Amino acid sequence: MEKAKIKRGGNIFGEVDLLHGPIFTSMLLFMVPLLISRIFQQLYNMVDTMIVGHYLGDSALAAMGATTPVYNLLVGFAMGIGTGLATVTSRSFGSGDQKLLKRSTAAAMVIGIGCSLVITLGGSLILHPLLEVLETPKEVIEDSYTYIFIITVSILVMFAYNLCAGLLRAIGNSMMPLVFLFFSSLLNVGLDILFIVELDMGIAGAAVATVLAQMISAILCMVYIWKRAKFLLPEKQHFKMEGTLYKEMLGQGLSVGFMSSIVSLGSVILQYGINQLGMLMIVAYSSARKIYLIFNMFFSSMALAVSTFVSQNRGAGQWERIRKVMRISYAYDVVLTVLITILIYLFGEFLMRLITGTDESAIIQGGVQYLRIVGPSYVILGVLNQSRHALQGLGEKMLPLISSVIELVGKILFVWILIPKYQYTAVIWCEPVIWCVMAVQLVYSLYRNPLMRGK
Repeated sequence: MEKAKIKRGGNIFGEVDLLHGPIFTSMLLFMVPLLISRIFQQLYNMVDTMIVGHYLGDSALAAMGATTPVYNLLVGFAMGIGTGLATVTSRSFGSGDQKLLKRSTAAAMVIGIGCSLVITLGGSLILHPLLEVLETPKEVIEDSYTYIFIITVSILVMFAYNLCAGLLRAIGNSMMPLVFLFFSSLLNVGLDILFIVELDMGIAGAAVATVLAQMISAILCMVYIWKRAKFLLPEKQHFKMEGTLYKEMLGQGLSVGFMSSIVSLGSVILQYGINQLGMLMIVAYSSARKIYLIFNMFFSSMALAVSTFVSQNRGAGQWERIRKVMRISYAYDVVLTVLITILIYLFGEFLMRLITGTDESAIIQGGVQYLRIVGPSYVILGVLNQSRHALQGLGEKMLPLISSVIELVGKILFVWILIPKYQYTAVIWCEPVIWCVMAVQLVYSLYRNPLMRGK
């Protein structure tokens, strides 16, 4: 069996060794670039929105905003598949089997290209009808269609970028994807200005800028892998289709992809319920949600780190390290939740005023009320996300997907039964209550797994 020979340690741009040494230190080294990536992505989104709004006006912003549900369903599905494929590759890396690693990379490329083409073709056919079903305003629907059509027909480019970044994370390198994200975002801003301001391409220019930036970053990422991580690169014989491997990778990829789409669908349904409560409550919720998402980055980044750690150590057969990392990650959730809850109770009102720029008491108090309920619930969200990612790392497909179905059904019930009766109070309690049910299902499933019990 050909073993992987990988240079470890001593280089901040290289791989973090998740298979040996102190667990918490390794997890932090791997997680911090993931966290910075998420923060930077949020900052970039703000700048991108400012450019479109400043130069193209409110109608262009509305057109882009109207595509969000479609974007999350289609592009989120494609990116979810890439995440699932990278999870299996991470497991192959942990096994130390170089031949299996190369076959996994080859399978990820084949499956990724195939799924991207199917999503591109199918998505292109349903885009306009889908925008109509979502009741996109007539005055912006054509601009919305133009924007999302360009993105959809370029899913393969976006998938290539995310797959390359996912492969690097799979081998413990979370720093270089951050570097490429930084470059991609700056390039995107520059291209936005070129296409929108100089070439007057309108909203199509914003979409083309996004695609080109990701394409160039994907090429650079491939060059980096060619130069510094050649052990990932498959050769001709590694593209030979092997039923068991392809079934495993396709199953894992589709599982994560469907999970992402189901979560996005649940968010759309919940937003529908919120929209019935009037403008002030919509602003209160959406503004508080921005603060929630900032704090949530600390938990979601740890969850991604857990997924890679569990995948690698499952491949290496190091079950005790997996059990230890779960205990460490749960303790991390508790400590961080306490700190965030204190911050929310001390500065929640200030944060709401900072985000909204308003003194409207209904908005401020509505947002603070939301944050004070969700804040202590972060520990539940952290536990469920890390348990779900751990299950994915262990190779489970249906159990994480079931948790997303629970979330979707829960939001439908809240929108259908509870929000009409209890109004904004039901909106606030919707996700924390659902998280409790999901956490019980996921933690039970995780510790019922024979691998977690040493069997």
